Amino acid sequence: MGALPVFRWRLAPDGYATRRQLRAAGLRPGGQDVAAQLERPRRRRGPLVAYLYRIDRAQPVRPMTPARWAALAKANQARRTCPECWRDAGYVIPASLGMCTPCAYPDTSTAA
Repeated sequence: MGALPVFRWRLAPDGYATRRQLRAAGLRPGGQDVAAQLERPRRRRGPLVAYLYRIDRAQPVRPMTPARWAALAKANQARRTCPECWRDAGYVIPASLGMCTPCAYPDTSTAA
């Protein structure tokens, strides 16, 4: 396989799409290799690059099964559970804190 065809930003021919564009159309690359790339020039830095896939080789997105929905719900619940107090924080716990806000910043103003 030779070098990839390179197109300027917004000038790709019909029949190519990025991963996001495929997903918006209900498709996925389906194991195909990158078919081309877009380059957007920038000042003082290297160009922005977006990889393109052939739309005619794309496959439909696999439907979510009940087991996949359950696994996703379990993973999201784990992201919401504080490892310090083991309560559901009601939001995804920030990785920068590593715990819920009340555990990270206990209220010390009431101590006299």
